[in-house]
Amino acid sequence: MSATVFLVALFLSVPVAIVLGVTAIWYVWESGNTVLYDSFAQKMFGGLENYGLLAIPLFMLTGELMNEGGMTRRLIALARIFVGGFRGGLAYINLLANMFMAAIIGSATAQIAVMSRAIVPAMEEEGYDRGFAAATTAAGGLLAPVIPPSMMFVIFGVLAQVPIGDMFIAGIIPGLLLVVAFALVITAIGWTRDFPKSDWMTKAEAVRALVAALPAMLVPLAIIGGILFGVATPTESAAIASLIAFLVGWLVYRDLNPRTLGEMFKRTAVNASMILFMIAAASVFGWVIIYEELPQKLAGLITSITSDPFVFLLIVNAALLLVGMVIDGIAAIILITPILLPIATGSYDISPYQFGIVACLNLVLGLLTPPVGIGLYITSTMSGAKPGTILRSLWPFLLAVAVVLVLLSYIPSLSTFLI
Repeated sequence: MSATVFLVALFLSVPVAIVLGVTAIWYVWESGNTVLYDSFAQKMFGGLENYGLLAIPLFMLTGELMNEGGMTRRLIALARIFVGGFRGGLAYINLLANMFMAAIIGSATAQIAVMSRAIVPAMEEEGYDRGFAAATTAAGGLLAPVIPPSMMFVIFGVLAQVPIGDMFIAGIIPGLLLVVAFALVITAIGWTRDFPKSDWMTKAEAVRALVAALPAMLVPLAIIGGILFGVATPTESAAIASLIAFLVGWLVYRDLNPRTLGEMFKRTAVNASMILFMIAAASVFGWVIIYEELPQKLAGLITSITSDPFVFLLIVNAALLLVGMVIDGIAAIILITPILLPIATGSYDISPYQFGIVACLNLVLGLLTPPVGIGLYITSTMSGAKPGTILRSLWPFLLAVAVVLVLLSYIPSLSTFLI
């Protein structure tokens, strides 16, 4: 009956956090073990007693400060130095700027919104098809959950009880692999379309753009460098990055007004509280998983089908692709990690880092695929292109992601080599 309550509530579009909590309450009542009600609130609170979760609002705040501080356009100018003179240069600039932003924001939806507003009009002015410009921008947003820092990695690290810093490091090679795959897609499309060709920056222009972007680059250096060299934890790196973003936007670029901090803190608190409430609700939902022995039952079913770790991950990829189409990626990772991770590590000896990267990248595809497709509709709203038009230009990028997922599933070292 609990499963019925869970599925009905989901299909009625009840917020996932409420679904998890109500399902747990129903299960406790149905099982007759009502003494669990006494510790319900304590269990929810206990789910948030993790130092690593502080990184979520701090990374969100960093993104807010960067948007207000004028760093986005300077990073786009920096990308123009390296690829601006190629045929289709603005498409490559879009991709490279998205890579820079992914190393700062950590949220696909936030990145898609920022970049759609910043670069799609510029691409259209240079003669690119609006649908292609929007599709390239939307695809670039998929880098955010893979290139560190990533909020999905933070949540997965907490749920899987693995070091968040190691999860970030594990995402470096897959993130770069995805960038290369998207660059190849742009090149292949460029062969069939007459992309406009821009001029390379002059030496003086390149120096000015580089100098202007250097302060903004302190943010990803503080995040990734602090973790790589063991100077700071991911949470401490996020706090340092938010301070740098504030000081650079206020004192260096002078685009950030300290009077707007109150509104930014409010937006950050509201957005972070929704994610943290889901994590708290997932803690009590764990009762249902534990008492119903869902991982053990599912493990028995899957191991009867295959004993090959690669085939298992292909099955997981197919299942998660369907899940991601109807459930938000963050909510989905909270739901599936306690169920599938024990099977992956216990029955197939798959590294939790490999599983986490495959799962996070797969689930974020749901941002760009109907029927939910939040990222798709954000891109459409910001760019003015119709969702169907964007999808027609987006499918080669989605195919590239599928190829990368297969490679990550087949070659574990792509996820574990740097750890």
